[in-house]
Amino acid sequence: MDYDRIFSDAITAIKDEGRYRVFMDIERKKGEFPSATWHSENGEKDIVVWCSNDYLGMGQHPDVIAAMKDAIDKVGAGSGGTRNISGTHHYHVMLEEELASLHKKEAALLFTSGYISNETSISTIAKMLPNCIIYSDELNHSSMINGVLNGKCEKRIFMHNDAKHLEELLRADDPKAAKIILFESVYSMDGDFAPIKKFCDLADKYNCMTYMDEVHAVGMYGPHGGGVAEERGLMDRIDVIEGTLGKAYGMMGGYITASKDIVDSVRSFAPGFIFTTSLSPAITAGALASVRHLKNSQVERDRHQERAATLKHMMRDKKLPVMPSLSHIVPLLVGDPVICKQASDMLLEEYGIYVQPINYPTVPRGTERLRFAPNPLHDDEMMEHLVNSLQEVWQKLDIHKYSSAA
Repeated sequence: MDYDRIFSDAITAIKDEGRYRVFMDIERKKGEFPSATWHSENGEKDIVVWCSNDYLGMGQHPDVIAAMKDAIDKVGAGSGGTRNISGTHHYHVMLEEELASLHKKEAALLFTSGYISNETSISTIAKMLPNCIIYSDELNHSSMINGVLNGKCEKRIFMHNDAKHLEELLRADDPKAAKIILFESVYSMDGDFAPIKKFCDLADKYNCMTYMDEVHAVGMYGPHGGGVAEERGLMDRIDVIEGTLGKAYGMMGGYITASKDIVDSVRSFAPGFIFTTSLSPAITAGALASVRHLKNSQVERDRHQERAATLKHMMRDKKLPVMPSLSHIVPLLVGDPVICKQASDMLLEEYGIYVQPINYPTVPRGTERLRFAPNPLHDDEMMEHLVNSLQEVWQKLDIHKYSSAA
C-alpha cells in the first residue's frame, strides 16, 4: 500500500479541478483595519482585506482590546482546563448571562467555535429525543450537516427556504415522532434570509422544535444585535438560537441559547463540550466587551448596511454580475473555479485587493464566486478602487462569458 501516493493523488485532483485552497499569510494592522500586510514569497505588500468575517471591525475596537489586556493582567493567559475541571472562569459565566439576555433565553452555553457549537448541540439533542426526525435546509452549513449525521437519527432535507416542501415532509411523517427543524437566518454564500415565521408556524402546527443558526446575523441585525429573529420579533418562537463570537463580535467561539433544561442537557451529555478546554479568559473578556458594546450601539450596524448597499450599487453601475442578496453579503458571480482563482490572484498581486475565491464544495459547481464582506471601515476611495479593479480583471480574463453562462 503506497500511503503517500493516496494523499498526493487526492491533492493533485483538487488542484486539477482548480479548487485547491491556499492560505494567505496576512498581518492585520491594529487601528488600520481593513488594511493589512501580505507576507508573500516576493516580500511584503500592503493590501486591503475584503473577505473578513470581522464584519463590524470589532476585533480592532479599543474597548475589546482593553478588556482583553485587563483580563490577562488579572488572571493570566490560559483557562486551565475544561469547564468541568478548572476551566470555568467568571468571564465565562458573565458572557453566558449576557448572551442569554441578548436572545431573551433562560440560559446560554459557550463553545470553542461556532462549528463545534452546532455539531455538538445538534447531535446531542437529536440523540436525546426518542425516534427523532430532523428536517434540515439543503443549504445548511457543514457544521449543521455533521451534527445531523452524528445524531444518528432519521433526517429529511427540504429545498432551500421552501416552507411548502418542508410541510410536505412533515405531513408525511409520524405525528408522534420527535421533530427538529434546522435552518439558518442568513445564508452566507447567497446572502438570503430564511422565512423564519413560516418555519415557526409549521413547528407549532406539527409539534416540532426549532433550531436556528444566527452566526451571520448576531451583532448585525436587531436593535441590540440579537440577529434576524430579534429584528423580526421572533426570538421567543425559536427553541435554540446558535451564534458565533467570531464574526460580528470580532473574537472567536460559539454558543447556544435556549431553555435551562436544553442547555443543561447539552452541557451534561455533549462530549464536544465536556472534553474540550474552555476559551481563554482574555478571549472571553474581549467577547463580553464586544457583545455589551453592540447591545447599546447602533452606529456600526447602520454604517455596515449602508456600506453593503453602496458597494452593490457601485458594482451594478459597472455591469459587474453581483448576485441577488438582501443582506450584508455581496457575492460576485464568476462561474468557473479556475478563472475564479485566477481573478482572486490577480486582484491580490496587481491591485492589492484580498478576496478569496469561493468554489465547490462550499457552493455548487458552476456558481463559483468572489464573496465580498464590506465593513464600516471600507471608505468610498477603497470601494472605487475595488470596482475599477474588478472591471479591469473582468475584461482581462473575459469573465463575462463564464458568469453569463452560469
